[in-house]
Amino acid sequence: MSHSYQLYSSRKFGPLPKTLKMIADLGLSEVEGFGGLYSTASDIGQLKGELEKAGLVMTSGHFGLDMVEKEPDGVTEIATALGVRDVYVPYLDAADRPGDRDGWRAVGARLAEAGKPLEDAGIGFGWHNHDFEFRALDDGSYPIESLLEGGSALALEFDVAWAVRAGEDPFSWIERLGGRISAAHVKDIAPDGTCADEDGWSDVGHGTLDWTALVAALARVGCKHLVLEHDNPNDDRRFAERSIGFLKSL
Repeated sequence: MSHSYQLYSSRKFGPLPKTLKMIADLGLSEVEGFGGLYSTASDIGQLKGELEKAGLVMTSGHFGLDMVEKEPDGVTEIATALGVRDVYVPYLDAADRPGDRDGWRAVGARLAEAGKPLEDAGIGFGWHNHDFEFRALDDGSYPIESLLEGGSALALEFDVAWAVRAGEDPFSWIERLGGRISAAHVKDIAPDGTCADEDGWSDVGHGTLDWTALVAALARVGCKHLVLEHDNPNDDRRFAERSIGFLKSL
């Protein structure tokens, strides 16, 4: 499995060239992008140049559903220019989340339809979860399963820690989701009562999740990419150094 770094983790730090150099100096060669990095055409050329200068490749990226639906050619152009091989839609606003199984199947079908132009261009397409997809509905079903049923070709970038935040067993879900998991977000949850200023997240390998066993479980189902992330670090260099070091030690 390849190792990558979600640049969202360093959005409050930077500037970007400094962040990219930090990641490269720590031994990674891949990064994952997010929407704020490629909002205009002029951003793309500059971003591509900065990536090349640092010796990094943006192998995957998060793009909002609205952009994928309304500007599929633009998303394809951006992905192609940057070398992005996999695009993931990362979020659905609370107001747009259905309350039943059929509604979530419809969301999956909508995603699948939106992703067809990207797939036709040879770009992988799928969904990245938070916690709400792993909270059972009134009938006992889970949104994530219905979403993936509705979009049978969708890949999943499994954010393991968010599933745990929802109260679920990540190992059980890795088995259930199996080959649908093309990538995983690798982040950690701090012990109760700690890291409050970092929203309760921890550097990978320094929290409560058994990432040694989780990486092994993800490998068994064919997960191809491990993407390090911290939603709100107070020191991105500390997070990167400790987390990359831990992941490389496995």
